[in-house]
Amino acid sequence: MNITELQKAIIEEKKKRETFILAHTYQRPEILAVADLSGDSFALSKACMDIPHKRVLLCGVRFMAETVKILSPEKEVILSASDAGCPMAEQINPIDVEQYKKEHPTHAICSYVNTTAALKAVSDICVTSSTAVSIVKKIESTDILFLPDKNLGAYVQKMVPEKRIHLMSGFCPVHNLVSAQDIIDIKKKYPSAKVAIHPECPIEALAVSDMVGSTKDIMEYVKSSQDEIVLVTEKGVYDKLSQDYPNRKFYQLLPEKMVCADMKKTALSDVYSALIGESGMEITIDEPLRLAAKKSIENMIKYGN
Repeated sequence: MNITELQKAIIEEKKKRETFILAHTYQRPEILAVADLSGDSFALSKACMDIPHKRVLLCGVRFMAETVKILSPEKEVILSASDAGCPMAEQINPIDVEQYKKEHPTHAICSYVNTTAALKAVSDICVTSSTAVSIVKKIESTDILFLPDKNLGAYVQKMVPEKRIHLMSGFCPVHNLVSAQDIIDIKKKYPSAKVAIHPECPIEALAVSDMVGSTKDIMEYVKSSQDEIVLVTEKGVYDKLSQDYPNRKFYQLLPEKMVCADMKKTALSDVYSALIGESGMEITIDEPLRLAAKKSIENMIKYGN
């Protein structure tokens, strides 16, 4: 089948099988076209709690499917590409965090929602990239271990100087590639453009950019502005915005490098075969682990309103 035929087959099958398709913004355009809902990771998980469907197919990476299952345990949650992981989410060993907690009992453990269920389970609270600053300000502890992304953690430290942010060595392999010189060079190339950058990039690159924000924040910024914009995040955002605003001028920094290989592992054919039960991975989480992980997410919702 060609793309159009495959898309038509997916739409027919998801109706027949009463399956709701979630797709992260970084997914391929042909996958976003058949999704029932697209967006960033936590927004998808939270929205899934309110849908009536008992079967959910996620087009993204494993930690995202885990978060859906944590919040909606009664649903059958399927990851469309079974080998789609996230290097950043898996970089920090929960055993090391447990040891840190024993050595620093007064420190709060704050984890980016882009983490495994096991790491969420040993955390006190989670944050998203858009809520990290506001939530960290509200945490009672002065000392906070921020996991796993050292770049997002460094940004939070800059924005919340009254806290002491402690970091480990995690990072997003894609966003961590960006340097301040890359930003300076592209500003020279497109002097009238504004630079919108994701806080998973190094703090030096953030310092010479015009706007810092999550995927959702960047897309809202684009919506409220008529400026030419350089996008410094995974290329899927550029693809989506170029499609949504065909008459606007967008530029992608490092287009050959700013591509998440794991996000792009999902092909349209994977969506179809997972939908009909021939591939994909059903996500299962032991109940004690799920409840421990859920607590950190519930604290995020509480502090983040």
